[in-house]
Amino acid sequence: MPGLLLSALAFVARLLSVFTPHVRPAALNAIPGRADLTLGRDTLVQALRRLGLRSGQTVLVHASLRSIGRIDGGVATLADALMKVLGAGGTLVVPTFTSGNSDTSRSYVQAVQGMTEEETRRYRDGIPAFDVRRSSAIECGRLSEHVRLLENAVRSEHPQTSFAAVGPGAEWLMADHDLRCHLGERSPLAKLAKTEAVVLLLGVGFDKCSAFHLAEYRYRPDPPEVRYGCVVQVGGRRTWTHYDDVVLDDRDFAECGAALERTEKIRRGRVGKADSRLFSLPMAVAFAERWLSEKRGRAEE
Repeated sequence: MPGLLLSALAFVARLLSVFTPHVRPAALNAIPGRADLTLGRDTLVQALRRLGLRSGQTVLVHASLRSIGRIDGGVATLADALMKVLGAGGTLVVPTFTSGNSDTSRSYVQAVQGMTEEETRRYRDGIPAFDVRRSSAIECGRLSEHVRLLENAVRSEHPQTSFAAVGPGAEWLMADHDLRCHLGERSPLAKLAKTEAVVLLLGVGFDKCSAFHLAEYRYRPDPPEVRYGCVVQVGGRRTWTHYDDVVLDDRDFAECGAALERTEKIRRGRVGKADSRLFSLPMAVAFAERWLSEKRGRAEE
């Protein structure tokens, strides 16, 4: 009896080997949602193209590598895949924000909460001044930090809300980022809107969509302002500077993004394990202008 059972099992195994198609490891990479896969550049390129990213475009990317999954070569492979899709005529842009060099940011307020006056002074004195060449952008993720370190990268000079870019449009996009305009008309975001750029959210939600901030400058004639402060290098010296600018508040961006998604003007797909979205930046800003005018306008009445 045991011999008959083993023979039957062997026969079933042979049948399965005949009728089950052979899948090469490279092909498995194209299957979204598989936690045990290591993604290669070609697989990422294919996924980005399926999502709708095209050669020659200018794209602002917000990404979470953890959401995408394991990538052979890590963040360098992801950046390479993005630039492969964009080609020689495309420009890759990432946020390289540095909110930690401020004494008015949310992160600063949280850091000094509960400190004595002396402890707060020491903490403030220890905040490194912004350096366009050296200040880390890791708070925006590993892709942002990788791109800003590339040899051909150009970074805008705002000490709190800079961007970095590579490609033929990088120099123009990053130039003349006004200190008193974090993310408004004198920032790279306004130029991105003029050039019909697209936004790519790789494994992150609309709460990370920096393009919506441009709408905060536009949704009403006199948007509310607040005092900001940050530490910069001036003539080799560490100097604090304060200025007024529009209040930046991303707390309702996820809700705004959900409303935008219902318009069906967004391409949605998976890159690795990451739920991802691709959409027109100027379209999203225009939508957010209307949405914020209605939503925040009611709240301000």
